[in-house]
Amino acid sequence: MDGTGGGREYGGRVTAFVALSCVTASMGGVIYGYDIGVAGGVSSMEPFLREFFPDVYRRMKGDSRVSNYCKFDSQLLTLFTSSLYISGLFTAVLLSSWVTARCGRRPSMIVGGTAYLAGAAVSGGAVNVYMAILGRALLGVGLGFANQAVPLYLSEMAPTRYRGAFSNGFQFSLCLGDLASTITNYGVEKIKAGWGWRLSLALAGIPAVFLTVGSIFLPETPNSLVRQGKDHLVVKALLHKMRGFEAVDQELDDIIAANILATKPGDNGMHMILSQRRYRPQLAMAILIPSFSQLTGISAIGFYAPVLLRSIGVGESASLMSTIILVFVSSVSTLVSMFTVDRFGRRTLLLIGGIQMIICEVLIGAIMVAKLGDEGGISKTYAIILIFLMGVYVVGFGLSWGPLGWLVPSEIFPLEIRSAGQSITVASCFAFTICISQFFLAMLCQMKAYLFFFFAGWIMVMTAFVYFFLPETKGLPIEQIGKVWGKHWFWKKVLGVGEVTASY
Repeated sequence: MDGTGGGREYGGRVTAFVALSCVTASMGGVIYGYDIGVAGGVSSMEPFLREFFPDVYRRMKGDSRVSNYCKFDSQLLTLFTSSLYISGLFTAVLLSSWVTARCGRRPSMIVGGTAYLAGAAVSGGAVNVYMAILGRALLGVGLGFANQAVPLYLSEMAPTRYRGAFSNGFQFSLCLGDLASTITNYGVEKIKAGWGWRLSLALAGIPAVFLTVGSIFLPETPNSLVRQGKDHLVVKALLHKMRGFEAVDQELDDIIAANILATKPGDNGMHMILSQRRYRPQLAMAILIPSFSQLTGISAIGFYAPVLLRSIGVGESASLMSTIILVFVSSVSTLVSMFTVDRFGRRTLLLIGGIQMIICEVLIGAIMVAKLGDEGGISKTYAIILIFLMGVYVVGFGLSWGPLGWLVPSEIFPLEIRSAGQSITVASCFAFTICISQFFLAMLCQMKAYLFFFFAGWIMVMTAFVYFFLPETKGLPIEQIGKVWGKHWFWKKVLGVGEVTASY
């Protein structure tokens, strides 16, 4: 079922030059992860709720007429969370794809870091809920640019044999950002004066400074330099420095050949991927993979883990500490994925992680159906079991859909549609994140614990999709991956005989 295709391999090793460049670029993942963690943590802090969402605060403090599942059901609260993704969606569709394709990966990262820094300042200084939402919208603009450019940068800079590990570094840095924000939330929650939430939001500016300043000194990727028409000798010199050896002609030839195909007059990447049959597999993956990643329910747990734990009766400090543990476990599992994805392959990790998440979602839903009603809490024993199952769930996600949801789309697009394809990937991710974040609390209120069965059903669908429709791409040069579609049992039918022949 994997449809693995052959392809020539390039030589080279992991040089300090490439490693440091990719670590710097990965700050884009840190700012994304920091936001995921800080949004859910701040949304559970009593001083923040008391100042901006008093109705939610009153329900949380013991309105017995409100179900446990409905205490945090507020469209204004979810707008605070999802406003970032709304602005990020429009940025990805309207701006970042064009900037990344025409100007390069570096400028997009610089713009993204600058916008995120501005958003952190506005959020930390917010005096009303609308200013807080404006701050998050600016953060979304920053993420729209960073999420567009950073995965492409990592895929294009990495040596072929280690591309999976380098690209998974985006998710690992996301986990580190998430961990930093949850630790920050736990610490500032203890500030008696009640302004700790401002510190949590404002500290998002620290990784944004590293991304912005660091990107100024980063090299552009060879693929982007060729796309911009730079001298091939300059690109060859960069490849020498990146790979640590002289024989880079084969890799350079493939990049140049891909660029020739990409520069056909009268076409642009977005028009090509949307209109031409040869790009149907990539278009499907650009839409479905990030969408599936959100339908695992991970955004719900990431945003609202503290809120969920408060809903089942866990105290404010205890819920934040439990979230720290969950994020740490997720970070470790993502690190494991970095070192195993190029050995075992993308499909294997996605299948194993999917099965693991299905089991956990079903067990979490079953326990909550049986033990948590509309009123009262849940026993300490079952609360510990739920936290444990959430931990096992995030391990499965960290091994599979977390990092690979970014890796697979970033490596499957040929150069002529790479920026446009990544834009569609980011837009799909943000669109489904908006849906989940905007409606999760309302769905929790209406569906109650059965919501976890809803997510389990989607994980079954996506696991089956991986088994039948996703070809393996490990070990293939990024400019040679297009050949796998013509060898896959399903996609070769979609492409047709002419396109399959043209891919060889």
